[in-house]
Amino acid sequence: MSASLSSEKTAAALRRSARVSLELLLVLLMAAVALWLLGRTWPVVWPLIVGLLLTTLTWPFARFLRRHGWRPAPAAALVTVLFLLVGTGIAALIAIPVASQSGQLADGVVEGIGRLREWAAGPPLNISDDQITGAFDAAVDRIENSAGSVVTTAVTGVSTVFSGLITAVLALFLMFFFLKDGPRFLPWLSRQLPGRLATDVPVVAERCWDTLGSFVRSQAFVGLLDAVFIGIGLWILGVPLVLPLAVLTFVSAFVPIVGAVFAGFVAVLIALVSNGLTDALIVLAIIIAVQQLEGNVFQPMIQSRGLGLHAAVVLLAVTLGGSLAGVVGSLLAVPVAALIAVIWNYLREQLSDPQEGPEQEDREPDPAPAPDGGPDADAPVPA
Repeated sequence: MSASLSSEKTAAALRRSARVSLELLLVLLMAAVALWLLGRTWPVVWPLIVGLLLTTLTWPFARFLRRHGWRPAPAAALVTVLFLLVGTGIAALIAIPVASQSGQLADGVVEGIGRLREWAAGPPLNISDDQITGAFDAAVDRIENSAGSVVTTAVTGVSTVFSGLITAVLALFLMFFFLKDGPRFLPWLSRQLPGRLATDVPVVAERCWDTLGSFVRSQAFVGLLDAVFIGIGLWILGVPLVLPLAVLTFVSAFVPIVGAVFAGFVAVLIALVSNGLTDALIVLAIIIAVQQLEGNVFQPMIQSRGLGLHAAVVLLAVTLGGSLAGVVGSLLAVPVAALIAVIWNYLREQLSDPQEGPEQEDREPDPAPAPDGGPDADAPVPA
């Protein structure tokens, strides 16, 4: 005979399931409230995030200056000025050669369009000039009929550019203050928090800072690989503006998906108008191959090692972030996933039972950070 169910055990299991479900609902509610607050304060949070990412990129230089006798303010000012000069130099490296060859490129665009029309008129498409003219006229009519939406889109674009400029300026100012006053944040935070929080929160903040630095360095390395491989391919094919295109590829690597598409489109267009359709298709194949290697091999491997995340987690995080928040979500998905992993691992360390055995006895406990500084006081984890 099969054993009958115990009413007491069944009731206890139901009560425990109800309690766990209620606790889970409360956690999800708090997460929803936190996301709502994040959305309401996004105009302030976004420059803060950009400033933190820029600080992780420039902090090694500021730390080098501080260790060689520079005061915090002059070191932060010098690094900020050098960063602006480098950014301006990169923009000039892209813009000046393009401007100097703009006439040649314009002629090449016209010639390329003519070649495309000739190719479309032949087999297998066999598109006549009348069909092309009709399609062009239809496009013009559609643009004229949607003039209002075009104006709205233009105004929205101008507003977006203006908002981006404000974000960039705020991020630069925040980067300067983070470089200048960041190392004093952890000691200050330890003095403000009560009890065990005075130890736990600074430790988690320091680990999160190290994780952000690892993310920025790995992303820069991936962008460098893209720029080198694509630049070599363009150089072998004799495509003009190789150096500006390589720099554009490196910079655009910090904006997942859209950055790669934009840089690839520019490279293919320049190859088309200068070298012809065959070389343009070869450039397209090179870019697709490099982007596939980056997305499926380089980026998951490098970021998984640098951030302590499995390659599959990196891919899933980028996909989820892009579907939830577009380009910004794709950009922040990996570092957010890494920060969640840092917090989760620290909670597991604190909630786990101590292991008994000779290894645990011989192991010395980790020293707690000093409230007024210590060996970790040099890490710039700003507020």
